[in-house]
Amino acid sequence: MKIAVTSENRNTVTDHAGRCARFWVYQTEFADVVEKHLVELPAGQCFHDLNLPPLLLDIIVLITGGMASELRYRLKQQAIQAVATHETDPDRAV
Repeated sequence: MKIAVTSENRNTVTDHAGRCARFWVYQTEFADVVEKHLVELPAGQCFHDLNLPPLLLDIIVLITGGMASELRYRLKQQAIQAVATHETDPDRAV
């Protein structure tokens, strides 16, 4: 399963998913992380401005510090579970 975590500064979970342009993407098998890589949107773009970017098309879960209900609805329409967390460490959030 692929899980994306918003991380604009590459160190912590970003509070606003719609303004984010950087995501840690984790590939998991059962409870184990088997791969982790950074996805960056092109300069000047953010998640809110786009339909789901091609590099994030196959994610199942998006973890973030917060998001607007409109974005949550758009993700649900694409069968992506949106999870808001207070955890600041992306690895622990996953």
